Amino acid sequence: MGRRWSDGRGKLIVRGAAGAVAVPLELATSYRARTKGLLGRDGIDGAMLLSPASSVHTFRMRFPIDVAYLNRKLEVVAVHTMKPGRLGLPRLRSRHVLEAEAGVMAEWGLGVGVRVTVETE
Repeated sequence: MGRRWSDGRGKLIVRGAAGAVAVPLELATSYRARTKGLLGRDGIDGAMLLSPASSVHTFRMRFPIDVAYLNRKLEVVAVHTMKPGRLGLPRLRSRHVLEAEAGVMAEWGLGVGVRVTVETE
């Protein structure tokens, strides 16, 4: 079930206990876009999906982030909050990584075992 997205925008659909939440999404799938990620920004409205990716770092970031590691089926295998200047360990079953401002993933109902959907524009 390989996914091939291109850089761009879309929506992240999180189906949790409280129903479905649609979150603005930026897709970073090229090497250049994944490398830049959220560097140099003061925040993000929604989330950024890095694909393919199994780990991230927060060197040169200006704000703490929530990081969700997703497997090939877009199921969350781990969620962590990272402060700037940290190196995240690679997750073995991770194929994609979601990044968002610290604290918002819990508000969306995003946790381990939750499956998300990506809709592209």
